Amino acid sequence: MNLDARIPSGPIAEKWNRAKFELKLVNPANKRKYSVIVVGSGLAGGAAAATLAELGYNVACFCFQDTPRRAHSIAAQGGINAAKNYQNDGDSIHRLFYDTVKGGDFRAREANVHRLAEVSVDIIDQCVAQGVPFAREYGGTLANRSFGGAQVSRTFYARGQTGQQLLIGVYQALARQIAAGKVTMFNRTEMLDVVTVDGRAAGIVVRDLVTGKIESHSAHAVILATGGYGNVFYLSTNAMGSNVTATYRAYKRGAAFANPCYTQIHPTCIPVSGDYQSKLTLMSESLRNDGRIWVPKKAEDVAKASKDPASIPDEDRDYYLERKYPSYGNLSPRDIASRAAKEACDDGRGVGPGGRGVYLDFRDAIKRDSQAKIAEKYGNLFDMYARITGENPYRQPMRIYPAVHYTMGGLWVDYHLQSTIPGMFVLGEANFSDHGANRLGASALMQGLADGYFIISYTLGHYLAGINAATGKVGTDHPEFKRVEADVKGRVDKLMSIGAKGKRTVDSFHKALGNIMWEKCGMARTKEGLTEALKAIPALREEFWQDVKVLGERETFNQSLEKAGRVADFLEFAELMCQDALEREESCGGHFRTEYQEAGEAKRDDDRFCHVAAWEYQGEDKKPVRHVEPLTFETVKLATRSYK
Repeated sequence: MNLDARIPSGPIAEKWNRAKFELKLVNPANKRKYSVIVVGSGLAGGAAAATLAELGYNVACFCFQDTPRRAHSIAAQGGINAAKNYQNDGDSIHRLFYDTVKGGDFRAREANVHRLAEVSVDIIDQCVAQGVPFAREYGGTLANRSFGGAQVSRTFYARGQTGQQLLIGVYQALARQIAAGKVTMFNRTEMLDVVTVDGRAAGIVVRDLVTGKIESHSAHAVILATGGYGNVFYLSTNAMGSNVTATYRAYKRGAAFANPCYTQIHPTCIPVSGDYQSKLTLMSESLRNDGRIWVPKKAEDVAKASKDPASIPDEDRDYYLERKYPSYGNLSPRDIASRAAKEACDDGRGVGPGGRGVYLDFRDAIKRDSQAKIAEKYGNLFDMYARITGENPYRQPMRIYPAVHYTMGGLWVDYHLQSTIPGMFVLGEANFSDHGANRLGASALMQGLADGYFIISYTLGHYLAGINAATGKVGTDHPEFKRVEADVKGRVDKLMSIGAKGKRTVDSFHKALGNIMWEKCGMARTKEGLTEALKAIPALREEFWQDVKVLGERETFNQSLEKAGRVADFLEFAELMCQDALEREESCGGHFRTEYQEAGEAKRDDDRFCHVAAWEYQGEDKKPVRHVEPLTFETVKLATRSYK
C-alpha cells in the first residue's frame, strides 16, 4: 500500500498556493461531461455537492435522512474557528495553525493543518454572504468568543446553534443546484458498499430505506462525507443514526483506515441518567467561557454539595482546571479537561447520582454581567439543559460529565483528500487529516466547510483531468457492480434469515458492545483492558450472527434491518479500534494509555510513534496490516504539550 501524502514542496505558507497552480484543471465546457457521487449531505458533503455543481459537474448526492437539513452537522452548537483577528488580540493564520497542531498533540500532518488555517478566513466571508446570522458586536462587526486550547478569541458563533445556521447556508446553496438540475438528490438512501473497477472508485451500491430496493450508481469519482464513528460506544453525543458503515465498507474494499483509536471525549455533557438512554446531550464548550468548573475539595462534602451546591463556600471548592492549568483554566483542551473531570470523580469528589458529575457554575458570570447578558449568549443551551434535567441553570450549577463526541481517526487521505483508492475522496470527520490525536473545539465545522467549499474543487479537478470523460465512467451493468450488489444482497439476506429465529434485539448487542468499548477503550486504556476487549468483541460478534432478532421484511421500510447492518459493521470495526489502541504504546491527545503518563499528563513516544497508523484490510478473520506514514515537523518543533 502506497501512503504518498503528495505534500507540495516549498515553505509551508506557500504550499497550498503552489499546489493550486500546479494542479491540473478541467475547462468549463468539459466539466459538464463528468459525474460525481457525494455520499453525505452535512457541512462537508453538502458544501462539496453545491460547489462542484456550481462549477458545472453533474452531482448525485446521497443521504439516509429524509432531508439534508437533518444531517448531524445541525447538532454543532458552539461555533466555527477562523483566523480573522477581529478582536485584535494577537491571532493569525500561523497561530491558528500552531494551536491546532499543538492541540492535536503533534500527531497531525503539518501541511494539511496550515491549509485549513489559511482557508478558514474565506469560510466566514462565504457564510456571511449566504446570510448566516453570526452574532455581532454593538457596532455591527462580527463577534468572537474563546474555545479550548487557545488564548485568543477566534470562534464565530450564532448563539448555541451555529451548526444549524451553517447547515441552512449549505442547504440553500445545495437546493439552488438541485433546482438547476445539476444535483440529483437521493434522500432516505443508504450507501452499503463501494465499487472499484481496475483499482479505481467507480460507484456505490445503495439501499432505498423506504422501499428496500438495492441498486447501483456509477460516476467518474466518489466522495465520502459521512461523518464519524463515535456511536461504536452506543452512548455518545452523535445522532442515533450516525454510523461507520460507509467508511468501513470502503476500508474493506481497499481504503486504508487511519488512527481509528483517536476518539474524543467531550468534557461538557449532561451525565448518564439511566440504562434507558440511547444517546447523550452535549452542552457546548462555549459555556466554559463564562462557566467555572468545580467539585468539593473534600469527599465528605459531596452529599451536601449534591443537595445544595450553594452551601459549599468558595474556600471549600476545587476549581481544578484553574488550579492545574492557570494559563488556560476552564478553556483547557477537551482531552485534558475530560481526564481532569474523571480524576476528580475517581477521587470520590464527583457530584450527583453515582458520583459521576462535576459542576459548571455560572454564579460569578451572572453576578458580573447579569442574567440577561448570559441568556443573550447561551439562552437556548440553558433552555435545553432545563428541559432535560428539570433544573434551572441560572439558579444552580449545571452538572456535566465527559462523553464520546468526535472521532479524529478516519479513512487515510493524502493532501488532495484522496484515499488509497484512486478516485475516492474523503471529506470532513470521515477522514483523519487535520486534527491529530485531539480536536480543538470549533474546528470540526471549519474543516467540513474548508474541505467542501474550498479544497475538493481543486483536487478533484486534478484527478478528473486525467480521466477521459467518455470512457472513464463504468456503467452499472459492469460485472463488478453486479458482484458487489450480490454481496450486499447476501448480507441483507443473512441478517433477515438469522433475524427470523433470533431472540436478542439489535440494540442489546449495540449496548453490550458500547459497554466493552467504554470500559476498555474509552477515556483511559490499558494493555490488559484492550487485550480483554479483543477477546470479548469477537465473542459478541459471533453471538450476534447467531441470535440477533431482525423484525419486518427486507423490501420495505425496516429500521430494525438498518440498525442491524450498522451494528454488524461496528462489531467488526471495534476490533480494529482496539487493535490500533493496543499497538500505539504511548499516550497522546484522546488516546490515553494509563501505562504511559507523567504526573497525570499524557506521555508521547516520538521516537516510536510520531506517525500515522494506516490499516489495510486483509480479509475476514485475518489480521489487518499496519502501515505507517511518518510525520515530519519542519515549522512547529516537537515539544511537550503544556497548558499550564
